[in-house]
Amino acid sequence: MLNRFYGEFDTERHSGANDGGDYRSPFQIDRDRVLHTPTFRRLQNKTQVFWSGEYDFYRTRLTHSLEVAQIGKSICHWLKSRPSGPLADDFFIDPDLVEAICLSHDLGHPPFGHAGERTLNHLMRGHGGFEGNAQTLRLLTERIFSAKRSGMDPTRAFLDGVLKYKSLWSELKTATGHPPEHHFIYDDQQAHLDWAMGGHDFPLELPPGSTRDKFKSIECQIMDWADDTAYSLNDLSDSVRAGFLNIEKIEAWAEKHSHPIDEGTPLGDLMRAIRRKRVDPFVGKRIGRYIQSTHLAADVNFLSTSTNRYRFQLVIDEQVKAESGLFKRLAFEVVFLSPQLKQLEHKGSRMLRQLWEVLGERYVTGGTIDGQDFQLLPADTAAEIAETVDEAGKARLVCDFLAGMTDGYAARTYKRLFSPDFGSIGDLIG
Repeated sequence: MLNRFYGEFDTERHSGANDGGDYRSPFQIDRDRVLHTPTFRRLQNKTQVFWSGEYDFYRTRLTHSLEVAQIGKSICHWLKSRPSGPLADDFFIDPDLVEAICLSHDLGHPPFGHAGERTLNHLMRGHGGFEGNAQTLRLLTERIFSAKRSGMDPTRAFLDGVLKYKSLWSELKTATGHPPEHHFIYDDQQAHLDWAMGGHDFPLELPPGSTRDKFKSIECQIMDWADDTAYSLNDLSDSVRAGFLNIEKIEAWAEKHSHPIDEGTPLGDLMRAIRRKRVDPFVGKRIGRYIQSTHLAADVNFLSTSTNRYRFQLVIDEQVKAESGLFKRLAFEVVFLSPQLKQLEHKGSRMLRQLWEVLGERYVTGGTIDGQDFQLLPADTAAEIAETVDEAGKARLVCDFLAGMTDGYAARTYKRLFSPDFGSIGDLIG
């Protein structure tokens, strides 16, 4: 059955190519292209909260992305099932499109979690910065799937759905007077942003920064809430299993911030689940509640006449949104700020800094190390850097290489370069 929610504006591909009678929908093609890339598979060895490979039950970027995709699709089905509309059997938010967006939302994240992202942004501060969402955009439009480095040729609806942030690095730097810490896209991605917006300029009421960041397609809004749901609930489960979160720590944190822990309160229910060893059922039930806390509201803006993707806002029950925020603060302050995780973040950050220093000296600024022509990168990567004229472009390609590493590959490369007792033939197989 034809889905009237989408038109040619939404399904147009970045290159203008036609899918040519493929048995799949354009959005199914987007999803399949992402699923079959090495970039997606590498997420299995990239940190979500705890270092990947530490234990087999911890979530990685891959399992997190799969969970976000499941939640996102379920939100689509929930919204379509509402008898009050506005969706219908022939007018609905495509779950395949939302799945593709959710699966892709962390593709650009580097090794070692947010610490790795902050480190690369600091190292690239003189060359336009680094941001996980901007890197995802770069991968989809320029780096993955195509041998010609032209990206996977996404549809407009898919590319726009991944765009959580729509402000350029230089716009935020001009507005604040210093390089931004996060929430930007690269300056050379202006053309991709213009294409995603159908050539429309942002109105004055949407200036660069947080105000513009709130302007998202309905699919991007669903992905964002699915990500928040997974982040605020599933990470709690890992934290309890890892021993970072227990009843005593929750009680101490709740007392410090004057949060109630009686039965029937969010923290009280979590503590009861921990006592009964039923944290996973607690999380599963909450996920269902978060999905069903959503409904659609009509919206009017400068794109709402061009596409249904901007005709609706995702409205989330305020009580559920507050609970999600509470759980995120609990995880951040008790788990993420713990000395154990901060020490691991420091180690990952230091490895990236030292890798950047030696690769930058060889491929960006110097061309040799101590006068010697050491080849430290794969031949195709080294050749592409050599063909790049400007220093910023070379730095971006080195950054691409580091950002694409898994945690394990980054650690092995670090040992290979800096550890005297590491370097057997077996070790050389990255």
